[in-house]
Amino acid sequence: MTLSLDSLATQGALVLMVANVFLNQLGIPVPAIPTLLVAGAVAAGHPWWGLEMLLGASAACVLTDAIWYVAGRRYGNSVMKFLCRISLTPDSCVSDTLLRFDRWGTKALVFAKFVPGLALVAPPLAGAMRMRWLTFLGLTSLAGGVWAGLYIGVGALLRPQVDWLLPRIAEVGATAAGVIGVLLTGYVGFKWWERRRFLATLRMQRIGVHELHGLMAAEQAPVVIDVRSQGASQLQPTRIPGALLVPLQHVEAKLGALTRDREVVVYCTCPNEASAARVARTLMNHGFTRVRPLHGGLDAWIEAGYEIETLPP
Repeated sequence: MTLSLDSLATQGALVLMVANVFLNQLGIPVPAIPTLLVAGAVAAGHPWWGLEMLLGASAACVLTDAIWYVAGRRYGNSVMKFLCRISLTPDSCVSDTLLRFDRWGTKALVFAKFVPGLALVAPPLAGAMRMRWLTFLGLTSLAGGVWAGLYIGVGALLRPQVDWLLPRIAEVGATAAGVIGVLLTGYVGFKWWERRRFLATLRMQRIGVHELHGLMAAEQAPVVIDVRSQGASQLQPTRIPGALLVPLQHVEAKLGALTRDREVVVYCTCPNEASAARVARTLMNHGFTRVRPLHGGLDAWIEAGYEIETLPP
């Protein structure tokens, strides 16, 4: 039997396509956009089936986002750290996502699905930031509908091309699967190399929390800088006593206010001290010679039992 668009207009194919979207949105690396494009091509000839597909794909997005929202609400910032550790994107994904939330506010959820790295981290971040349930559901429903509807719509416009391509893919099934496998392997390999290259830029000497605690009691105490974004500070509204609050994106503008005659210690709450290391590298490039990120960041300081203070309003 020749594979055609009309042959896919069944409930079985619908269930499989919606399941594909669900797994993709859950974070499993299975591509969903090709599925939505094919679904759109099918929908051009079977509008009611297409409507069911749109509703099913949107529901899959809302369900997976709700799962991550609950996880973020319950476990907080640790969920984002976990996602960054298992993802192929650099460990700056948490800090970059927080910066987008600071810049865009709740609208970040609407655009999240179109931004690599943001789509998976945004829902648990919304939960960790205690976004209201109704607000979250409204925004994520809109986001899911726009994301799925866009690709289904593009697929409908490309129906002749998809109709021509589909049977040919089926004819060379094994070869096509091999090509797809090679492309997928190449993509994963590239993202792994990109991650390793990013981590290599963060390699520098760290300072431990015990050493920092000892230095803070000395006459020439180091300058301690908290480079967390506003959103990250809201998630964990404490700091090392006396730390200067200079968010990552404002560091270069504040260079003139930093002294160069004392050691500078930079900390954050992101995996591998990614933001702190980036700021330390920036300071070194501007002539600061004694700069070290705090190993383990604020979390390590708290785990060691050292004093913290509440952030000012």
